[in-house]
Amino acid sequence: MKRTPQWIVGGAVAAAAALTLSGCGGSSFDDEAGADQDGSAPLSILIGSSGDAETAAVKEAVAAWSEESGTDAEVTVASKLPEQLAQGFSSGKPADVFYLSTDLLAGYASNGSLLAYGDDLENKDDFYPTLVESFTYDGDFYCAPKDFSTLGLIINTDLWTQAGLTDADIPTTWEQLASVSQRLTTPEHAGLAFGGEYARVGAFMASAGGGLVSADNTEATANSDANVQALDYVKQQLAAGTFSYAKDVGAGWGGEAFGKGLAAMTIEGNWISGAMQNDFPDVKYRVAELPEGPGGKGTLQFTNCWGVATDSANQEAAVELVQHLTSTESQLAFASAFGVMPSIQSAAEDWKSENPDFVAFLDAADYAQGVPTVDGSADVITDFNAKLESLKSSEPKAILDEVQTNFEALLADAN
Repeated sequence: MKRTPQWIVGGAVAAAAALTLSGCGGSSFDDEAGADQDGSAPLSILIGSSGDAETAAVKEAVAAWSEESGTDAEVTVASKLPEQLAQGFSSGKPADVFYLSTDLLAGYASNGSLLAYGDDLENKDDFYPTLVESFTYDGDFYCAPKDFSTLGLIINTDLWTQAGLTDADIPTTWEQLASVSQRLTTPEHAGLAFGGEYARVGAFMASAGGGLVSADNTEATANSDANVQALDYVKQQLAAGTFSYAKDVGAGWGGEAFGKGLAAMTIEGNWISGAMQNDFPDVKYRVAELPEGPGGKGTLQFTNCWGVATDSANQEAAVELVQHLTSTESQLAFASAFGVMPSIQSAAEDWKSENPDFVAFLDAADYAQGVPTVDGSADVITDFNAKLESLKSSEPKAILDEVQTNFEALLADAN
């Protein structure tokens, strides 16, 4: 199965995401069937789910809050979250609480659909700052990050040993990454294979010191020298055969290439743990932080928030529910159930002690870069992805110039 956890799902993601959104149910929030005896409708929660484990964990957490608070609540799993979310808003009957991806924030915030409740949370200062940035629009912290994922370097330890490599060879620089990738490359498998898309290649841009837009999402920076350097590096390694795209080794995504032994290393997020456990349980591997580039350490992060509708008839209860869902207890339960990382810093040590093999993913939170949140950025990135597929035979500067033009147009419209 191809999994695409870009920024649609926040870590279980994704998503969007990221891990593929799956599940059943629809947006039937105007149904009277679930109304309380006094005629008031229960609090409605719309989620996208990575599978049964995530669905069960969210329903359990909501049920616990509902019993304690005395407020009825219903969880609906969307089959197509963005579409069902849009339908709810257009009908004037949106869900009270819902998963919201970073690329949808600006659009809904700018038209008044979202309640900016972030600063009202008791734990607002506990969220990782980079996650708060991802859900801040026009200076307002709109919604609480529910969890997140980062990208790391996944290494097949058996193939690593067969190539004569040791722990001392774990790459910490681009040069070392190219060197060990070359040593690991054989006729049977690539040294390093990953998805040929911004959600993976963008990690090199981050470690070069670049990014598609400025940190405050006000300036397009796609064709910066740092980004050109990053794409030049990836292009050189693709041409040399030390790196490969997953599709070029016959896989739908990096995790599949890695699990099937078509690649000795891949670049993926912590969601890969579920795929390895379920689909490739015999493959031994370890996780390392991505090597530093010319700009230092860099990686990408993916997240969703708990959005609350401005039109919710019970905003107070909705925010109270979010407070419960983002508590240390709830987030650690979610992490245990479906592999995400808590969005609050106070849960970090507990998470690390429970997930010692994946500490590298959480350590990356200190320098992880969020994806652009400019309204319309998803379309620009889709076009960018199409161009990255032919990076091996294209000019990086030309690709990035087009992306720059597209983001400049978005930002001009936004202002």
